Amino acid sequence: MIKVGITGGIGSGKTTVAKIFEVLGIPVYYADDAAKRLMIEDVVLKEKIEQAFGKDIYDNGILNRAKLSTLVFNNPEKLSLLNSIVHPVTIADADKWMQQQTTPYVLKEAALIFESGASTQLDKVIGVFTHIELRIQRIMQRDNISEDAVKARMSKQMDEAEKMRLCDYVITNDEQELLIPQVLKIHEDLIKKAER
Repeated sequence: MIKVGITGGIGSGKTTVAKIFEVLGIPVYYADDAAKRLMIEDVVLKEKIEQAFGKDIYDNGILNRAKLSTLVFNNPEKLSLLNSIVHPVTIADADKWMQQQTTPYVLKEAALIFESGASTQLDKVIGVFTHIELRIQRIMQRDNISEDAVKARMSKQMDEAEKMRLCDYVITNDEQELLIPQVLKIHEDLIKKAER
Protein backbone atom coordinates (compact mmCIF):
# COMPACT_ATOMS: atom_id res chain seq x y z
CA MET A 1 0.00 0.00 0.00
CA ILE A 2 1.22 3.47 -0.91
CA LYS A 3 0.94 6.16 1.78
CA VAL A 4 0.15 9.52 0.22
CA GLY A 5 -0.04 12.93 1.81
CA ILE A 6 -2.19 15.75 0.53
CA THR A 7 -1.26 19.27 1.57
CA GLY A 8 -1.55 22.94 0.67
CA GLY A 9 -1.73 26.29 2.34
CA ILE A 10 -4.78 27.59 4.16
CA GLY A 11 -7.60 28.16 1.66
CA SER A 12 -6.03 26.04 -1.09
CA GLY A 13 -8.94 23.59 -1.12
CA LYS A 14 -7.05 20.47 -0.03
CA THR A 15 -10.13 19.13 1.80
CA THR A 16 -12.23 19.54 -1.36
CA VAL A 17 -9.60 17.62 -3.35
CA ALA A 18 -9.44 14.93 -0.64
CA LYS A 19 -13.24 14.50 -0.86
CA ILE A 20 -12.91 13.76 -4.62
CA PHE A 21 -10.42 10.98 -3.81
CA GLU A 22 -12.93 9.64 -1.24
CA VAL A 23 -15.58 9.45 -3.98
CA LEU A 24 -13.10 7.23 -5.87
CA GLY A 25 -13.04 4.88 -2.88
CA ILE A 26 -9.77 6.05 -1.35
CA PRO A 27 -9.84 6.40 2.44
CA VAL A 28 -8.65 9.76 3.79
CA TYR A 29 -7.19 10.50 7.21
CA TYR A 30 -7.94 14.13 8.10
CA ALA A 31 -5.08 15.14 10.41
CA ASP A 32 -6.69 18.33 11.81
CA ASP A 33 -9.88 16.47 12.77
CA ALA A 34 -7.83 13.63 14.25
CA ALA A 35 -5.67 16.06 16.27
CA LYS A 36 -8.82 17.69 17.71
CA ARG A 37 -10.21 14.25 18.63
CA LEU A 38 -6.91 13.04 20.14
CA MET A 39 -6.56 16.20 22.25
CA ILE A 40 -9.80 15.15 23.96
CA GLU A 41 -9.56 11.32 23.89
CA ASP A 42 -5.85 10.56 24.38
CA VAL A 43 -5.18 10.61 28.14
CA VAL A 44 -1.38 10.94 27.86
CA LEU A 45 -1.69 13.73 25.31
CA LYS A 46 -4.19 15.60 27.53
CA GLU A 47 -1.79 15.35 30.48
CA LYS A 48 1.07 16.77 28.39
CA ILE A 49 -1.12 19.66 27.18
CA GLU A 50 -2.19 20.40 30.77
CA GLN A 51 1.44 20.31 31.95
CA ALA A 52 2.44 22.75 29.20
CA PHE A 53 -0.56 25.12 29.27
CA GLY A 54 -2.16 24.66 32.70
CA LYS A 55 -4.92 22.46 34.12
CA ASP A 56 -7.58 25.06 33.25
CA ILE A 57 -6.96 24.55 29.52
CA TYR A 58 -9.57 21.77 29.87
CA ASP A 59 -13.01 22.44 31.29
CA ASN A 60 -14.75 19.20 32.39
CA GLY A 61 -12.57 17.25 29.95
CA ILE A 62 -13.31 19.60 27.04
CA LEU A 63 -10.38 21.50 25.56
CA ASN A 64 -10.85 25.28 25.64
CA ARG A 65 -9.75 25.84 22.02
CA ALA A 66 -10.27 29.61 22.13
CA LYS A 67 -8.00 29.92 25.16
CA LEU A 68 -5.35 27.64 23.62
CA SER A 69 -5.47 29.60 20.33
CA THR A 70 -4.98 32.86 22.21
CA LEU A 71 -1.99 31.41 24.09
CA VAL A 72 -0.18 30.10 21.01
CA PHE A 73 -1.20 32.36 18.13
CA ASN A 74 1.30 35.18 18.60
CA ASN A 75 3.83 33.15 20.57
CA PRO A 76 6.11 31.08 18.30
CA GLU A 77 7.66 29.22 21.26
CA LYS A 78 4.28 28.14 22.65
CA LEU A 79 3.03 27.20 19.17
CA SER A 80 6.17 25.15 18.62
CA LEU A 81 5.67 23.50 22.04
CA LEU A 82 2.04 22.62 21.22
CA ASN A 83 3.06 21.19 17.84
CA SER A 84 5.87 19.15 19.43
CA ILE A 85 3.30 17.59 21.79
CA VAL A 86 0.46 17.00 19.30
CA HIS A 87 2.22 16.13 16.01
CA PRO A 88 3.96 12.90 17.12
CA VAL A 89 0.69 11.54 18.55
CA THR A 90 -1.24 12.43 15.37
CA ILE A 91 1.49 10.95 13.13
CA ALA A 92 1.42 7.68 15.14
CA ASP A 93 -2.40 7.61 15.00
CA ALA A 94 -2.34 8.16 11.22
CA ASP A 95 0.21 5.39 10.78
CA LYS A 96 -1.92 2.96 12.81
CA TRP A 97 -5.00 3.96 10.79
CA MET A 98 -3.14 3.47 7.49
CA GLN A 99 -2.07 -0.06 8.50
CA GLN A 100 -5.76 -0.98 8.86
CA GLN A 101 -6.72 0.08 5.30
CA THR A 102 -6.88 -2.37 2.39
CA THR A 103 -6.95 -0.06 -0.65
CA PRO A 104 -3.99 0.24 -3.11
CA TYR A 105 -3.17 3.62 -1.55
CA VAL A 106 -4.41 5.84 1.28
CA LEU A 107 -4.40 9.60 1.79
CA LYS A 108 -3.47 11.73 4.77
CA GLU A 109 -4.78 15.29 4.47
CA ALA A 110 -2.76 17.76 6.53
CA ALA A 111 -1.64 21.39 6.26
CA LEU A 112 1.73 20.74 7.93
CA ILE A 113 2.99 17.55 6.26
CA PHE A 114 6.52 18.87 5.74
CA GLU A 115 6.65 21.10 8.82
CA SER A 116 5.55 18.32 11.21
CA GLY A 117 7.95 15.72 9.82
CA ALA A 118 5.01 13.57 8.67
CA SER A 119 6.41 13.53 5.11
CA THR A 120 9.10 11.07 6.24
CA GLN A 121 6.33 8.50 6.91
CA LEU A 122 4.78 8.94 3.45
CA ASP A 123 5.69 7.56 0.02
CA LYS A 124 4.28 10.44 -2.05
CA VAL A 125 2.84 13.90 -1.41
CA ILE A 126 0.19 15.73 -3.45
CA GLY A 127 0.18 19.53 -3.23
CA VAL A 128 -2.93 21.61 -3.84
CA PHE A 129 -1.96 24.99 -5.27
CA THR A 130 -4.12 28.11 -5.37
CA HIS A 131 -2.89 31.66 -5.96
CA ILE A 132 -2.80 33.81 -2.84
CA GLU A 133 -5.59 36.26 -3.80
CA LEU A 134 -8.12 33.43 -4.19
CA ARG A 135 -6.96 31.78 -0.95
CA ILE A 136 -7.43 35.06 0.95
CA GLN A 137 -10.91 35.52 -0.55
CA ARG A 138 -11.93 31.93 0.37
CA ILE A 139 -10.77 32.19 3.99
CA MET A 140 -12.39 35.61 4.47
CA GLN A 141 -15.70 34.12 3.29
CA ARG A 142 -15.34 30.76 5.09
CA ASP A 143 -14.24 32.09 8.49
CA ASN A 144 -15.85 35.55 8.26
CA ILE A 145 -12.55 37.29 9.12
CA SER A 146 -10.61 40.27 7.78
CA GLU A 147 -7.92 40.17 5.12
CA ASP A 148 -5.33 41.09 7.77
CA ALA A 149 -6.41 38.15 9.94
CA VAL A 150 -6.06 35.80 6.95
CA LYS A 151 -2.61 37.18 6.14
CA ALA A 152 -1.57 36.73 9.79
CA ARG A 153 -2.53 33.05 9.58
CA MET A 154 -0.74 32.63 6.26
CA SER A 155 2.43 34.20 7.63
CA LYS A 156 2.71 31.27 10.04
CA GLN A 157 2.73 28.71 7.20
CA MET A 158 5.54 27.51 4.96
CA ASP A 159 6.04 29.43 1.72
CA GLU A 160 3.58 27.99 -0.81
CA ALA A 161 6.04 27.80 -3.73
CA GLU A 162 8.56 25.98 -1.53
CA LYS A 163 5.85 23.56 -0.35
CA MET A 164 4.80 22.77 -3.94
CA ARG A 165 8.45 22.13 -4.96
CA LEU A 166 8.61 19.42 -2.29
CA CYS A 167 5.48 17.66 -3.60
CA ASP A 168 5.48 14.71 -6.03
CA TYR A 169 2.22 15.86 -7.66
CA VAL A 170 0.59 19.31 -7.81
CA ILE A 171 -3.11 19.94 -8.38
CA THR A 172 -4.08 23.48 -9.42
CA ASN A 173 -7.28 24.60 -7.72
CA ASP A 174 -7.81 28.04 -9.24
CA GLU A 175 -11.46 27.68 -10.35
CA GLN A 176 -10.17 27.73 -13.96
CA GLU A 177 -8.63 24.27 -14.34
CA LEU A 178 -11.02 21.36 -13.68
CA LEU A 179 -10.21 19.42 -10.51
CA ILE A 180 -11.66 15.99 -11.35
CA PRO A 181 -9.42 15.26 -14.39
CA GLN A 182 -6.34 16.25 -12.35
CA VAL A 183 -7.40 13.96 -9.49
CA LEU A 184 -8.19 11.08 -11.88
CA LYS A 185 -4.74 11.34 -13.50
CA ILE A 186 -3.00 11.08 -10.11
CA HIS A 187 -5.40 8.34 -8.97
CA GLU A 188 -4.59 6.23 -12.04
CA ASP A 189 -0.84 6.80 -11.59
CA LEU A 190 -0.98 5.75 -7.92
CA ILE A 191 -3.04 2.64 -8.75
CA LYS A 192 -0.40 1.66 -11.35
CA LYS A 193 2.43 2.26 -8.87
CA ALA A 194 0.63 0.16 -6.23
CA GLU A 195 0.28 -2.76 -8.66
CA ARG A 196 4.04 -2.91 -9.32
